[in-house]
Amino acid sequence: MRLLNRLKVFEHKYVFLRWATGAEYGKITYVGDDYVEFNIIDIDTMEFRETTIINASLILEIVFGGADISRIVAEVSSMLPEG
Repeated sequence: MRLLNRLKVFEHKYVFLRWATGAEYGKITYVGDDYVEFNIIDIDTMEFRETTIINASLILEIVFGGADISRIVAEVSSMLPEG
């Protein structure tokens, strides 16, 4: 199975992503045939800081579970308006 096929499952999910020149927490917003669009989240304010387009061949590691990811999801969810 190719990495891009596996990543499509995690579109619109919060992850920790490490690529050739950086590593950040954020949300995968789009997985294309040759790139991944990734919204980086500022851990201190829990706001989206920037959007990065990463060449898929430069991705080294993706963590989509664990305590840090659960904390981010909980904090972002608590900031959603009630309705």
